[in-house]
Amino acid sequence: MAIRAADAVMAVAPAAMAVRHKLDQSPVTAADEIAETLILEGLSRLLPGVPVVSEEAAEHGLPASLPDTFLLVDALDGTKEFIAGRPEFTVNIALVTSGEPVVGVVAAPAMHRLWRGIAGDGAERLDLGTAGTPAPIRTRRVPAAGLTATLSRSHRDTETEAFLDRLSVANRTPLGSSAKFCLVAEGNADLYPRLGPIREWDIAAGHAVLVAAGGLMTTPAGEPIQYGGVPRDFRLPGFLAWGDEEAARRYAT
Repeated sequence: MAIRAADAVMAVAPAAMAVRHKLDQSPVTAADEIAETLILEGLSRLLPGVPVVSEEAAEHGLPASLPDTFLLVDALDGTKEFIAGRPEFTVNIALVTSGEPVVGVVAAPAMHRLWRGIAGDGAERLDLGTAGTPAPIRTRRVPAAGLTATLSRSHRDTETEAFLDRLSVANRTPLGSSAKFCLVAEGNADLYPRLGPIREWDIAAGHAVLVAAGGLMTTPAGEPIQYGGVPRDFRLPGFLAWGDEEAARRYAT
């Protein structure tokens, strides 16, 4: 269903985007809404009875409570990139159990890539539009030359920049959307920091892929991230996504 939603996003012509702004002033387009509708319909058939918390539906209200297992969906992450014609937007679906994302799918249709991971069972990358075999992916040890950090193109903040200035960062790669998690998961980057607030549906799928590929993700204070934060409206204070657990411990000291 992630691929079906990705195809639907790509089918939306620029003239048909119908861009509007939500109450928080973030943009939303017809592509966001079409993709979310397709995903919600598919999930209702695949996992009937499992509740879904999704970005666009959240505008009309959030659940007052959740069971132990639920789904988080961001049908079009990187809407600003989509509007600007950059290829970095993604479709995101995550299954959460006991506060942890255990299955994640991230599709980047304009990059012709899909990443998926299952906790304890590894992660892999698929090249969309080809008949190729999925390729297993794995995080890497930090190279001797220093860290490669990937960071938000549209949501830069002074705290994140100051954090990176304290590390041995050899390269900085700006990118939109949850594709940043996947760069770390496949060993093309070492760190994705975000020290500003973010919503759970923005990161759960990427978190699942990263951990399945051997990475580590914590709060900025180094604590485990727990999903299903109904009292805090699914807001998180930020995160550090690492490919190399040893480096995460070293740089935290």
